[in-house]
Amino acid sequence: MMTEHHLPVQRTARYYTIGSLTEQTKAIWFCLHGFGQLAQYFGRKFTGLDDGETFVVVPEGLSRSYTDSSYQRVGASWMTREDRDYEISDYILYLNSLYDRVLNGLKPDETGLQITVLGFSQGAATACRWLNAQHVHADRLILWAGYLPHGLADLINPATLETTETHYVYGRQDEYLVELDDINEYLTRLQTDIPTLKITAFDGGHRVDPDVLKTLVTVTPTIP
Repeated sequence: MMTEHHLPVQRTARYYTIGSLTEQTKAIWFCLHGFGQLAQYFGRKFTGLDDGETFVVVPEGLSRSYTDSSYQRVGASWMTREDRDYEISDYILYLNSLYDRVLNGLKPDETGLQITVLGFSQGAATACRWLNAQHVHADRLILWAGYLPHGLADLINPATLETTETHYVYGRQDEYLVELDDINEYLTRLQTDIPTLKITAFDGGHRVDPDVLKTLVTVTPTIP
């Protein structure tokens, strides 16, 4: 008879930063990549945020694998359905530790620092679960091109977002979302879970669009 066991171990996580955290910093962004991506490439989408007042943190998922048959391309992921509860617990602990390391005792509500959490694709669900742990202060949550089949309430307590400006962004030609029978029904379900949800659609596929990102950056988060 075979018995399953679990053993917590220490892991070395990788993350990238853009810009510098200084006394002039007014905003910090945590940007979570999608399935099969690496932080060093995903982070290039956000280099335009470096204006001397914005600090960007791009963590990488703990699980890596080859993504092509020739074993040349490597991607990272946040979790799979295998042993999912422990994978979720592990990445929440990891992201909490990273948040504490970056903030280093700074309290956003006292310093005026604006915290944005952006999750792209698989990173959208990851961001929701992370915030649901209620360790992180977030003024703004941007869910970009994430497919959340069971709605937002399945991932995060809506009350957690009462003071967080929340966005859902997607491309009208997104190859993963165009397969939905009714995209409007899907969006309505998300907005039912979070009535203050702001939805932005753009012409494009499954990617972070720099022009759309720019429109979100220029607006200071406001409490709904």
